[in-house]
Amino acid sequence: MTPIQQVAGVIDVAIEKVTGSKSICITDTLSVEEPLEIRLTAEFGGRRSSRVVAVTMRTPGDDCDLAAGFLFTEGIISEAKDILDVWNERPNVVEVALQKEVEVDRSLLERHSFVASSCGVCGKKSIAAISVKRKYPIPAGEPIITPDLVHRLSPALRMAQQDFSSTGGIHAAGLFDSTGELLLVREDVGRHNALDKLIGTELLAGRVPLSQRILVVSGRASFELVQKAAQAGVPVLAAVSAPSSLAVQLAQECGMTLLGFIRDDRFNVYAGADRVVGLESRDCGLTVAVAVTARD
Repeated sequence: MTPIQQVAGVIDVAIEKVTGSKSICITDTLSVEEPLEIRLTAEFGGRRSSRVVAVTMRTPGDDCDLAAGFLFTEGIISEAKDILDVWNERPNVVEVALQKEVEVDRSLLERHSFVASSCGVCGKKSIAAISVKRKYPIPAGEPIITPDLVHRLSPALRMAQQDFSSTGGIHAAGLFDSTGELLLVREDVGRHNALDKLIGTELLAGRVPLSQRILVVSGRASFELVQKAAQAGVPVLAAVSAPSSLAVQLAQECGMTLLGFIRDDRFNVYAGADRVVGLESRDCGLTVAVAVTARD
């Protein structure tokens, strides 16, 4: 693969396209994937020092937001004012300095040595190790959403995905208000990175908790995405694909509405059905329960 030109989060490469036994030389556009090192300067055990807390494979762009969002959604910080400064003077490195009075629990850092773009949970010792104490409880019963509103979410997110339109290989997280208006989109090769970029943007702007917002993700709804959304106080999480069983369990425990397969004018409600109104429901006589045993 020979790179031709890189612009922001995409890169043009020269390839051979084969159809049958015939090939032609064309230019293809790919999503960029590069490592980002997140360095943290803070009080560790009564002593101020600087250390690498994570290396994540991400699409370059919004790196400071990504770092802030990561620290927040993983419970290392609890609010924006914990951050003294955040900057990236060097390529692929973000430095975050916390206020002197903020003490960091070193046990929270043990699970973050390398975070793959495809799965932020990979490498963590257990499900219990990534459960964090949430600062913002999710308000019950709001916002109220209708089927018509939900049906508009996925097309709106898809139209706003500029890098996906170019590459076909990148995830997105979109933030909507309670009327279905798209407020913010972030893209990344890693679905958890896209969400951290979005939440980090809102955190640094002073707009967390996201208690009246609807969050839409372009892929599946994993446990980690539900955890990150819950940390930011998101009441409704909708995914274009399926949730995992543990994601459903966590959404139920947090009082979050979790929707899956929101495409082609259909969707499934996995948790928090009380927020969805206007359904012509039919009792199918089924009771759904999710039971999960977490193991290392």
